[in-house]
Amino acid sequence: MGHGLTRHQIVEVADDLFYRQGFEHTSFADISSLVNISRGNLYHHFKTKDDILDAVINVRLNRTQHMLTSWEEQGKTPKDCIKSYIKILLTNWSMIRNYGCPVGTLCTELAKLNHASKAEANKIFTLFREWLRGQFTELGRAQEADALAMRVLSWSQGVATLGNAFDDLKYVKQEVEKMCDWLDTL
Repeated sequence: MGHGLTRHQIVEVADDLFYRQGFEHTSFADISSLVNISRGNLYHHFKTKDDILDAVINVRLNRTQHMLTSWEEQGKTPKDCIKSYIKILLTNWSMIRNYGCPVGTLCTELAKLNHASKAEANKIFTLFREWLRGQFTELGRAQEADALAMRVLSWSQGVATLGNAFDDLKYVKQEVEKMCDWLDTL
């Protein structure tokens, strides 16, 4: 197995475990077991769990940027693009239902731990915020673009949190519809 492939597998497994179990509750042994390599070999690729976390955050940032670009390519209007963001609550419902929002849960956990990487993890929210701000600016709402972006971010995070807490897809669908209806009034 090549060095790059093993490193990629480690990051993918760690990303999934950090999401499902949390960063703090994931050990080197958990990761090495699922990648099927020795802990010593894992240390060859990553010296610390924080190094793995940094790689996971980088993968998530790249994945998010790719997703935003694809929404822009598929959307005919800024509203279409923003609706793609809103509807991710439904697209990712099975994961959100079980583990919460992948971005929100990681940012919250790292904040609780006062972890050095919390600012890096928050860059994912910043990426969403800046992208949404750009979409609202294209809609002709430049003066309030950031406030509108924050409204969509906070609304969707609240829906993800409560949808997860109450295991309530009906609520999530209703809120997604309300967000889309609100967007159409702009």
